[in-house]
Amino acid sequence: MGVPAARIVFDENDRAAVAEAVTEMLTTGALTLGPWTERFEQAFAAEHGASHAVAVSSGTAALEVILRTVDVRGRDVVLPAVTFYASAGAVLHAGGRPVFADVDPATLALSPETLEAALTPDTAAVVLVHIGGLITPRVAELRALCDRHGIPLVEDAAHAHGSSLGGRCAGTFGLAGAFSFYPTKVTTSGEGGMILTESPELRDEARIYRDQGKGSFTTNHHVLLGHAWRMSELHAVTGAVHLRRLKEFIETRRAVARRYDEALAGLDGLEPVREPGGARSNYYKYVALLPPGTDRAAFKRAVAEEHGVRLSGEVYDLPLHLQPVLAPYRRGPLPVAEDVCARQVCLPVHSDMTEDETEQVIAAVSAVHRRTAG
Repeated sequence: MGVPAARIVFDENDRAAVAEAVTEMLTTGALTLGPWTERFEQAFAAEHGASHAVAVSSGTAALEVILRTVDVRGRDVVLPAVTFYASAGAVLHAGGRPVFADVDPATLALSPETLEAALTPDTAAVVLVHIGGLITPRVAELRALCDRHGIPLVEDAAHAHGSSLGGRCAGTFGLAGAFSFYPTKVTTSGEGGMILTESPELRDEARIYRDQGKGSFTTNHHVLLGHAWRMSELHAVTGAVHLRRLKEFIETRRAVARRYDEALAGLDGLEPVREPGGARSNYYKYVALLPPGTDRAAFKRAVAEEHGVRLSGEVYDLPLHLQPVLAPYRRGPLPVAEDVCARQVCLPVHSDMTEDETEQVIAAVSAVHRRTAG
């Protein structure tokens, strides 16, 4: 049997729990902003050591809502070039201008140096992205730099459910954190997102934004220019049930990553993005850099066709400043971002991955690497 690029894990007990709750909500008619949404919010906040959580329709919506509460309209928002389009899309839809910064090759995240180089006199916010679930050990320096300039630090934690640094969870290092529950994430609700914050004011404003800008659920008095960003009860119960297994899933993924680390240490030229001291990644992605000049498409094709192993999608194969739709915001080359995006591959990591599957991936990647590296 081959190893797929991704696998979504709901066991029989999970499916039964979701089905039972869905039957109840279809019977009662409580389908949105009901008790399961509140339970999911409370459980997710508790899991990450945060005071407040607001469930929304997607991770993109979560980030846009945060940026709207900051009010970035007509101003600059600095974010790394190595991230998904949605990070920049949220900035633009919130009325801001994306300013792309280069990254630290050790973490694929902003560094204080790359952030300082990208700040402008009109910077309204900074978005720190935890790529693959890894929190940069320099996050405190980034926060201090933002504080010195009076700029809020916002976390795009779409990849980082349950990840931590020094015992502190993703989503709690800045003003607020945005999470995604897209199906491939370590915790999923099918579709959905979550905002974590210590600010009751931001929490309250986010609740208004997610429900068409209404001042209260029961009236049609609109006080903000909101949107239909609610999470349905069906999505909320799916997420709440899946969240119960987050710790188990992370332990499985970390065991796979440890085995990959051991194996790749013996492969010259194939460089994993390693977890720094104090960090505890959820390993949403296991990222490794191919030797310069390697044909990535041919490498992935050989691993799949010759060994039945499909590598996961990159994070990401094209940096934001080179995306066609974002060309108006391009300000010059960002060499590290361009290099890591051109060379990275992601080894598959599943929340129920077996030892046999892990060894199959290692054998496939090792064989193709040794051949292509000569």
